[in-house]
Amino acid sequence: MADVLSEKIIRKIKKGTVIPAHPLALTARRKLDEKRQRALTRYYISAGAGGVAIGVHTTQFEIHDKKIGLYKPVLELGSETISDYEQKNRLDEPVIRVAGVIGKTPQAVEEAQIAKSLGYHAVLLSLSAFKNSTNEEMIQHVKTIARIIPVFGFYLQPAVGGRILNYDFWRRFAEIENVVAIKIAPFNRYYTIDVVRAIADSGSEIALYTGNDDSIVVDLLTGFKFGNRTLRIVGGLLGHWAFWTLKAVELLDKIHLVIEQGGIIPSDILSLGIEVTDCNAAIFDAANGFKGCIPGIHEILRRQGFLDGIWTLKEDEGLSPGQKEQIDRIYQMYPHLNDNEFVSAHLDEWLK
Repeated sequence: MADVLSEKIIRKIKKGTVIPAHPLALTARRKLDEKRQRALTRYYISAGAGGVAIGVHTTQFEIHDKKIGLYKPVLELGSETISDYEQKNRLDEPVIRVAGVIGKTPQAVEEAQIAKSLGYHAVLLSLSAFKNSTNEEMIQHVKTIARIIPVFGFYLQPAVGGRILNYDFWRRFAEIENVVAIKIAPFNRYYTIDVVRAIADSGSEIALYTGNDDSIVVDLLTGFKFGNRTLRIVGGLLGHWAFWTLKAVELLDKIHLVIEQGGIIPSDILSLGIEVTDCNAAIFDAANGFKGCIPGIHEILRRQGFLDGIWTLKEDEGLSPGQKEQIDRIYQMYPHLNDNEFVSAHLDEWLK
């Protein structure tokens, strides 16, 4: 029988919060760097993130390979670090723990059971392994996992391994018991609308989170109106929020206030949205089909002192030609978007 989320967790998810997609800290020998991995987790919570997602794309899907053997150790380290932080700092609300789950049903069941055993509240369920499957086959897969643990749906962009999931899929998805949220990340406005319209038509109260790193601010500001129902994307589960996280928390708070106050959306926040997207283009390597996405994130964290290098589990993976220069450019152009002062003030304590 699946876990039932506490009212505090459900309320927090529905209100909308910052959930960084947690990177993987490695040594030069490409082994897990536990000290720096813990530091990143502490940073996210200290910055005000309401949750953390571990074992997702930003953590590198390669950790799910049993030959590499890092899936359970990384999830376990994350859960322990969160629990320690909650206890030492006596947090009023628990930190939302989301675990990435991939693969066909046997693998996904095993991973969901691991996540549940380690205290995770929900799983972000990738359907990348179902490239040629029917909607019915995918729906049955989701139902199987949702009977084990609450599910975050996941629309991953095709450029990094996802597949197109149409309106009919999401309309049926909305009726699955124990689905708590959906991360919408196709990087496509048409596909994004498919998801939101399906949820609106279903009458479901599933929380919507943006994963569209190319349109974060617009997603969060927009009221999606279909008939008599208006839905909003209330938070984000984002690789883009795995760095400069304090500024992400401030941004979401500002957007929530704008929505609450109603009226005309200030033009400066729309301009800020373009700045965020410009930064994302550089860091995620949009010019090269996102090939340098994870190394780009690592480069920001290296500059801040979290990581010793930008190593990934793929030995041939690194920054694309010209990507470093683009990151230099956005650092100079948008100094107000980084949280370097905050990090510098606390890095030593996070690294202890």
